[in-house]
Amino acid sequence: MPREKQKTDIITMRIQPEFKAIIQQKAREANMTLTNYLCICGLGQQIVRVGGLDEVLHELKAQGRNLNQLTTLAHMGKLKVLRGDDLVEGYAKLAAQVSELVRMVK
Repeated sequence: MPREKQKTDIITMRIQPEFKAIIQQKAREANMTLTNYLCICGLGQQIVRVGGLDEVLHELKAQGRNLNQLTTLAHMGKLKVLRGDDLVEGYAKLAAQVSELVRMVK
């Protein structure tokens, strides 16, 4: 994974306290640091929040862990017959939902 370029430059600005509070709240709502929020906004990029994504990703990770555990057991010879059709189908549905969300955001 490439390292992020080091942040060395500083921008200082004066702002009214009520504006500062609003900007800080918006950064919290976007689950971003104030610096990242201001950089993205300043560069004219759009911040998109996708509701419900945490639950979908949690379930997708759980399904992936289950699939990995079953695969490990199968490789160890501890499973003679593996009926993972339901698991594979559920995993495929979740992966399709994530793909659709990504497509909608782009």
